[in-house]
Amino acid sequence: MSTSQSTTGRAARSLPLSALREAVTGPVLTADDAGYQAECSGHNVLRAVRPTVVVGAARTEDVRAAVRFARARGMPVAVRNAGHQVVLPEDGDWLLVTTGRMDEVRLDTGKGTVTVGAGTRWHQVVAETAKHGLAPLSGSAPNVGVIGYTLGGGIGPLLSRRYGYAADQVRRMDVVTADGTLLRVTPDSDPELFWALLGCKGNFGIVVAMEFTVFPVTRFYGGGLYFRGEDTARVLAVWRTWLRTLDEDTTTSVAVQRLPDVAALPDVLRGAFVLHVRVGHLGPADEGERLVAPLRGAAVPLLDTLGERPVEEAGEIHRDPVGPAPVWERSIGLREFSAATAEAFTAFTAADSDCPLRLVEIRALGGALDREPSTPNSVPSRGLPFVTLAVGVAEASDATAVTSCLDRYAVSMAPWADRRNIMNFLSPQAASSPVQMRALFGAERYAGLVAVKRRLDPDNMFRVNHNVRPG
Repeated sequence: MSTSQSTTGRAARSLPLSALREAVTGPVLTADDAGYQAECSGHNVLRAVRPTVVVGAARTEDVRAAVRFARARGMPVAVRNAGHQVVLPEDGDWLLVTTGRMDEVRLDTGKGTVTVGAGTRWHQVVAETAKHGLAPLSGSAPNVGVIGYTLGGGIGPLLSRRYGYAADQVRRMDVVTADGTLLRVTPDSDPELFWALLGCKGNFGIVVAMEFTVFPVTRFYGGGLYFRGEDTARVLAVWRTWLRTLDEDTTTSVAVQRLPDVAALPDVLRGAFVLHVRVGHLGPADEGERLVAPLRGAAVPLLDTLGERPVEEAGEIHRDPVGPAPVWERSIGLREFSAATAEAFTAFTAADSDCPLRLVEIRALGGALDREPSTPNSVPSRGLPFVTLAVGVAEASDATAVTSCLDRYAVSMAPWADRRNIMNFLSPQAASSPVQMRALFGAERYAGLVAVKRRLDPDNMFRVNHNVRPG
C-alpha cells in the first residue's frame, strides 16, 4: 500500500461514517473498501483521485446527506459523473460524490422538454427522445454526462449552430447548496444563481436534476472524410473557403490525427496519419451531397463516411474514443482561422514534424452560438469563431514529449489566440487558476460569479472542481 493510500485510510477511519452510511442508500466507501478504486476512477487515468470518503449517491437525499456530513467536518466536496469532469488535487480530507446511479430520464412530449438526473449520460437521453422524433443539444461523445457538459456551456457536432449552447436551453435546475439545502433554481426564482451555474461548470453547488428543451430532429446528413495527413494544406484551403458558404444548419470541424494501430479502427485508418473533416448537416441527403462536393474534390479521401443517418448516430461525426486513457490536453480560443493560421497549423502537425499528439482539431463555431439567449447565462465563449483542442496520450512517466509539444502548440497559435475559450475544454491548470478564470470570463462577468459564490459557498467548500473563489 502506498503512503497516500495508508494516509487516506487512516483519515477515513477517524471519521464517524456509520451515521452517514445509515443516511445514504448508495455506497459509502473509503480506501480500505472493495469498490473504492472503481468508484473514484475517471475517463482520464492521469486524474486519479483519492478522496477520504466517496459517496455513490443514488438519490437527491444521498447528496444532501453527503454535503451536510462534509460541511460539519470542514471537508471540501467534489462531484463526478461519467468521469470527464476535472477534479483538482486537494490536500487533506475531502469527499467525492459520484452521481452515476442518478440516471433517470423523463420526457415531456407536450412541453418538448427532458428532465434528467445528475448521473444521466447523453446516449440515454438520445435513445429516449429519438423514439418521439426529438433530439437534445448533445455533444460529440455520447458517453459524456449531461449535466457537467451543460453547465460548461455545451457545444455539439450537429445542432449547436442552429440552436446555440446546451446551456441556452435549460429551464430549471435542482441544486444542493453548501449547507445541504435543496433549491429549485429557475430564471425567476434566483436569476443570479441560474445565470452563474450555466457556463461556470457548477461551482456553486451540486446540480441533481435539470430540465431542458429538445427539438424535432430525426435524421441528418453527416459523418466524415478522412484524407492523408500529407493533404492537409490542400484540404484546409478548400475547407476555409467552404466555411463562408455555410448557414446555421451545417456544423463542421477538422482534426489532424495520428491514430493508434488498433483493431477497432477500419484497416485503412489503423496507425494512419490523417486529416479528418467532420460534417453535420440538418438538411436532406441530396442537399448534403451537393454541399460537401467541394470537400470531396479537395483530395482523394482514404475513407468517406458521409451519408444520411438517424439522429442517434450523431456520435459518428467525430467518432471520439470512449475508453479511459492517460490524456494531456490544451485548448485555445481563436479569433480567426486565416490562411496564416492554417499554414502554422499545418506546419506544426505535418508528417515531418516531431508532433506526437494524437489529435489537433479546429472547430468552427458561430451561428446561434454567437447570439445571447433569451434567458442570460454566464457562458464565456459567446461570439468566439473558432476553438482548437490538442490532445496527447502518454503515461505520466513518459509524457515529456507530449507536454512540451502542447506548450509549443500554444505558442504557435498565440498570434490568433482569444481570451475566450470553451469552458468544457479547459485544462486542470486553467480551471484552478484565478488569473486564468478571470481572464476567461472578463472582469465584470467574473465579479458577478464571485458575488454568487460568496453568497452560496462563502467557505469555498465546492473548490475541487472548476473553481471561482469567493473573494
